[in-house]
Amino acid sequence: MDIDVLKYPVGKYEAPAEITGDVFDKWIETMASLPEQLKKVVGNLSYDELELQYRPGSWNIKQVVHHLADSHMNSFIRFKLILTEENPTIKPYDEAAWAKTADANNEDIMESIDILEGLHNRWVMLLKSLKPEHKKRTYFHPEYDKEFTLEWMLGLYNWHCKHHLAHIKQAIKLEGEFTPEKVG
Repeated sequence: MDIDVLKYPVGKYEAPAEITGDVFDKWIETMASLPEQLKKVVGNLSYDELELQYRPGSWNIKQVVHHLADSHMNSFIRFKLILTEENPTIKPYDEAAWAKTADANNEDIMESIDILEGLHNRWVMLLKSLKPEHKKRTYFHPEYDKEFTLEWMLGLYNWHCKHHLAHIKQAIKLEGEFTPEKVG
């Protein structure tokens, strides 16, 4: 199989030319549904199954779940900075290094799912409260030397949810022992 397909099973993120209110609302729905979707896909996996990878040399399922919690906590804080500061510079972090820490390799993925559940509830509440002018607020990303809007970032995290859910489903299917009914 093509390595790019394994790396990006839903494709790379591309923001729509115009981010309408309907698009923004659909993205909020994705954010709201992630924790439940994640529970459906990984809730019954064994510890051995949590070690499955979505491609050779990739993170395993438990690392992906813990990464979602790490990444989304960082993103939520970035959203709050965007809303409370003028064009804040966000702090990048080394995702690959974070995935090697002890907590990111913990077999108890429910701790990260619990984090995502509470975090996404708050995030969705925040997102639903936004006025049109809030969506156009910007932040500066020093790694890319570029400004982005809050709405662009929500699109990125909508993609991020789908991207990593697809990775997990891919890891399970690559094992070949699981039926589509089991993975949801």
